[in-house]
Amino acid sequence: MMALAEHHDLSTHDLPRARHLLMLEFGSRTEFDDPKLEYRRLFSELLGTFMLVLVAAGGGLLHAKGQISLAAAVVAPGLMVLAIILFMGAVSGAHLNPAVSLAFAVRGDFPWKRVPGYIIVQLLGATLACLFLLAVFGNVEHLGATLPGPGYHDWQAFLMEIALTAVLLSVILGTASAAQNVGAIGALGVGGYIALAGLWSAPVSGTSMNPARSFGPALVSGDWTAYWVYVAGPLIGAAIAVGCATILRGRGGDPISHAAGSGVLTPGRSAEKAKLSREIDEGRVTAPGLDAPAMDGTSPDGADGR
Repeated sequence: MMALAEHHDLSTHDLPRARHLLMLEFGSRTEFDDPKLEYRRLFSELLGTFMLVLVAAGGGLLHAKGQISLAAAVVAPGLMVLAIILFMGAVSGAHLNPAVSLAFAVRGDFPWKRVPGYIIVQLLGATLACLFLLAVFGNVEHLGATLPGPGYHDWQAFLMEIALTAVLLSVILGTASAAQNVGAIGALGVGGYIALAGLWSAPVSGTSMNPARSFGPALVSGDWTAYWVYVAGPLIGAAIAVGCATILRGRGGDPISHAAGSGVLTPGRSAEKAKLSREIDEGRVTAPGLDAPAMDGTSPDGADGR
């Protein structure tokens, strides 16, 4: 009986905390678009790509030395991406990949003027990661570079990279909020797919799916063997994914694309949802299911919730 007597309305007492937690996970669209905070987003991309390539190239290097299994080497990058999306996807969108930034821009969800900055810091982050590996291990095992596997030709690795990246970008475009990889669902989907792809395809192409991931080891080790495979393949795969997203969810670039994967194709319903999304973003209306009075500590009926 005491437990029932002390029960309080969840919407009255926990709504501010819930909103705070959602802001930490999904971030603020206003901050994501604020030009004054571009330095923060660029640093986030640099740091995130550094961590991804450190794990991906480092894992490849250690596997080549026979010190870890192939499964460990390919699952580690997926887990790293999962963690990056969770802890700083709300800052920069956790693109970590030139193909991802370009795909978001082609979809209309990411400004083209921000693409060059993102790609530059992604390449820089990858290079710094490989310089770190060079300092630790020396120039051995191509510093974990992605290369066609033994017995496979460049064209086979090229086709594999196209297919792998097309599916990766389809997962990203289907779970992202506009141009941001955020939230637990997106993190699990993207990180899980990267691990899955590596488990079955690494012997063929090394499972790059990311021109920046392949750029760092190639530049620092000086081995540009088959590098074209890991630029052309992911870019073509990204283009295929954008085409599929347009068919499945319509064109991007509208306010309702904040709701990941909604893709309403009916013009009337899309316009209504776009209007509601703008009003919620501008604070003119409260999102359905959330009671505005609860933010000041009072219950919906006007009584004090204490």
